[in-house]
Amino acid sequence: MKTNILNSPCSKTNIWQSIFRILLGSFMVYAGTGHLLWLRTEFVAQVPTWLAFDTDFVVLASGVVEILLGLSMIFSGKYKVIAGLALAIFYVLIFPGNISQYINQVDAFGLDTDRARFIRLFFQPVLIIWALWSTGVFCVMFNKNRQ
Repeated sequence: MKTNILNSPCSKTNIWQSIFRILLGSFMVYAGTGHLLWLRTEFVAQVPTWLAFDTDFVVLASGVVEILLGLSMIFSGKYKVIAGLALAIFYVLIFPGNISQYINQVDAFGLDTDRARFIRLFFQPVLIIWALWSTGVFCVMFNKNRQ
């Protein structure tokens, strides 16, 4: 019988994972709130031009999603593995916006050079790894003791 991910040994994380999970969740709540309030123009600049939705809607909707994901990271309890996986998927889904900003040479968030925009692309995988590690997703994925 397979171990349920909610009851697996991986559902328990160490203190460092918990600290980094809460820190990442807090960052997401802050960024999501910025989408809705003071950073809307900056986030609108990141919406890919090929996306067939109103850019302001995309910014507002992604802001709400970021707040919900951030809160889930902070208060997830036994569901932290699911929260981490959801956040990692979200980071993958928004990566085209970062690529679009680089390709189209759009200035936003102080990224006013091609070099700065290019370097930023490497931070997305770091965020994905952070979300997966801090919530125990890697442990679930690579746990050799599962039956």
